[in-house]
Amino acid sequence: MTLTLAILVPLLPFLGALAGLACGRRAPGMARPLAVLPTLTTAVLAVVVAARLGPGHLLDAATELTPTGGVPIYLSLHLDGIAVLLAVLVGVVATCVQLYSTAYLREDPRYPSYAALVSLFTSAMLLVLYSGDLIVLLVGWEVMGICSYFLVGHHWEREDARSASIKAFLVTKLGDVPFLFGIFVLAGDAGTFSINGIIGAATTGHLHHATLAALLLLCGVAGKSAQFPLHTWLPDAMAGPTPVSALIHAATMVAAGVYLVARLMPVFLLSTTALVVLGVLAVITMIGSALCALAQDDLKRVLAYSTVGQLGYMTGALAVGDRDAALFHLLTHGAFKALLFLAAGVVIHAAHTNSLTAMARPGGLGSSDGSGGSGEGLLRRRVPDAYTTMGIGLLALAGVPPFSGFFSKESVLTAAEQAANGHALTDGLGPAGNVPCYLGWIVLVGGLLTALLTAMYAARLWLLAFHPRGAQAVAGEGGTAKVVTAEPAAMRVPLWLLAVPSIGLGLVGLRTNWLPAWLDGVSLTPSLPTSVIGTAVALLGFGLAYAAWRRAAATLPADAVASGAVADPGRVLLGPLFGPARDGFGVDRLYDRVFVRPVLGAATLVAFLDREVVETYVKGAAITPGLVGRVVRRAQNGNTQGYLSALAAGVVVLAIVVAVAQ
Repeated sequence: MTLTLAILVPLLPFLGALAGLACGRRAPGMARPLAVLPTLTTAVLAVVVAARLGPGHLLDAATELTPTGGVPIYLSLHLDGIAVLLAVLVGVVATCVQLYSTAYLREDPRYPSYAALVSLFTSAMLLVLYSGDLIVLLVGWEVMGICSYFLVGHHWEREDARSASIKAFLVTKLGDVPFLFGIFVLAGDAGTFSINGIIGAATTGHLHHATLAALLLLCGVAGKSAQFPLHTWLPDAMAGPTPVSALIHAATMVAAGVYLVARLMPVFLLSTTALVVLGVLAVITMIGSALCALAQDDLKRVLAYSTVGQLGYMTGALAVGDRDAALFHLLTHGAFKALLFLAAGVVIHAAHTNSLTAMARPGGLGSSDGSGGSGEGLLRRRVPDAYTTMGIGLLALAGVPPFSGFFSKESVLTAAEQAANGHALTDGLGPAGNVPCYLGWIVLVGGLLTALLTAMYAARLWLLAFHPRGAQAVAGEGGTAKVVTAEPAAMRVPLWLLAVPSIGLGLVGLRTNWLPAWLDGVSLTPSLPTSVIGTAVALLGFGLAYAAWRRAAATLPADAVASGAVADPGRVLLGPLFGPARDGFGVDRLYDRVFVRPVLGAATLVAFLDREVVETYVKGAAITPGLVGRVVRRAQNGNTQGYLSALAAGVVVLAIVVAVAQ
């Protein structure tokens, strides 16, 4: 019975996607039920499967897909605590996204295809989670990439959406090529694509190319989970609809890379090189993305960079060998990041802009009574649900107790602390001695610095969006302020559904018979010294951001205030780094010069050669027989005298040739 229910979990959203695509144009009224009901049922079934399986139990089932003459490929399910818990997260977040989208895209004529692609996206991620074979997992992995291309480019009439979708597809595919070779290396050593078989080979010492395989797999992980240097696609992907951003950032796509490393953790623990590479890239990703988030003006780009940084926390925990801490943070992050994006959608829906600077100009939104005057605080009064729930999400993001992000972030820092002291928490998945102490220090220091920066940009976002200073209220056109509308119920309810785990999910890691029992049975309770330091760092970040906000407002010239200038604490906090951070430290420009321009130049050369050389040759090959035909046709004119004259001329020529030759 459990197996049948488990099969239905990824199957139902897939069938819902097919039905949605088939009925979208013919019966548009069915699009919303076909979007919400299969996903909701999937979420319920995922909970039922998790309850029936229980902590500490496994369920494996497989059937051979096709005889390959070599390493067999099986359509297999592998259910354990990790898979079923993450499936519940995916089901809940996807349901909230689909419900939210019914209102957010209410007037969108392309909603049926959008909803079907979201369902397909959900099905692909669930296939990745439940798969017991790497080739089948790869199918779900690639389907997510295709879905992201279409969903990010949903508003294809906009140039930014088109370019962002292409960029997301190409960057992730760039990592997927070596990822595929990594799978082949593992299968070549283990003699199977089965995840259980590969883990068995890793634990018994039969993987002879663990470092090579791990490094190749990390390329795909860096692409999917937006880790440096393949992180640049994720901020640009904000050109897609906000619910898509919530789905990608919270429960699908970016979570797949972290999940894969966690699933194959015994392989990575065999290679110190792979762990060091993973850890160093995680720290660069954490700090760099936090600096970028502190300088962004687009609300969604701030949250996008925050996702990159939080994924860095997860990969940092994996680098120091603690899979449970990484998965704990993956669960809590999925809840509060989905909440933040959906709340951001409500704010954007009310403010009619993504710009924090524009939101910080209260006059641009008008006053609550429509009379102009002071409009300060209007946005937070118009969207009280988003105001409160976004505050919850930002506190969880910053790791403030007792919100969920505090417990999971401190678990990551505790894991780094243990590794720095030479006691890496590998949970028996591999040799702890392969985790060097210096790597623990790198992750610990990087994590604490990121916690400081995270609190700063969280406070900056909150202050600019809801508590503007330094701008005068301005009446709307014709002296009448623009009136904004409150969010519909379908957009409010998911916020409160996600607020519950954002507040309380962290508590499940405190007792070993709760979340740890579903994972490896190891306590996830953060150490007291690390928790105190982490909390102090977060509070310091809030204080610095508030002080910078006050200073920025106090130093604004009067004429700048009159023209609607905004006090941005990010400029004060970053100083000369503000411009480079807003530009992503020029990584995109570097890629443009190193990769894009040479490829475009080569493409231009190929086009020139094709047009001027190959095409000229082809045209010449066609023209020459035509010319010969015209000459022959003119010679065949039916004039007997002409024929005899030509014959005589030929005889004379031949005679001359023979005479000369002798």
